[in-house]
Amino acid sequence: MKEVIAVVKPFLAEKVLEALKLAPLEACTVREVKGYGRQKSYLDQYGDSEYSLAFLPKVEIQVWVDDARVDEVVDRITAVARTGRMGDGKIFVLPAVEAFVE
Repeated sequence: MKEVIAVVKPFLAEKVLEALKLAPLEACTVREVKGYGRQKSYLDQYGDSEYSLAFLPKVEIQVWVDDARVDEVVDRITAVARTGRMGDGKIFVLPAVEAFVE
């Protein structure tokens, strides 16, 4: 099993979650985060408002999937979240070593 972490622009989070509805996920968590990277504090457009901050608002979506489905999930996220502009976000794929279900 793998953990896929996608950090995306806030106005794209709902679209990413919609795209993942049909994917076979074991579990999913979503949280609001702030990020700082190559985008630095450049002015960017988020929905209807503009931000010019050192830390920019992002949404982190974590999903756990079977190894065989990782590429499918990453492709779905990329297809929806990529705008071609700086600050689109990041996708990380990590091994899920153990899982405990209660």
